[in-house]
Amino acid sequence: MNKIKIDGERCKSCGLCAEACPKKIIKISAEKMNSHGYRPAELTDEALCIGCGFCATVCPDCVITLGDGKDK
Repeated sequence: MNKIKIDGERCKSCGLCAEACPKKIIKISAEKMNSHGYRPAELTDEALCIGCGFCATVCPDCVITLGDGKDK
């Protein structure tokens, strides 16, 4: 099953992915910050990800991609 990958270094914390996620398993990080000063989105429970791709579709900066779940 496809799982999402978030490029936290390019994320601008808009939160659209979190709103679009039907499982509500994406959040804006409270602890991490990228080199641009943004708190990136992160997947809170990879096991619950259904690979629908809604998050990737709404991301204005294309920082979310779908993978095959095999590579880390």
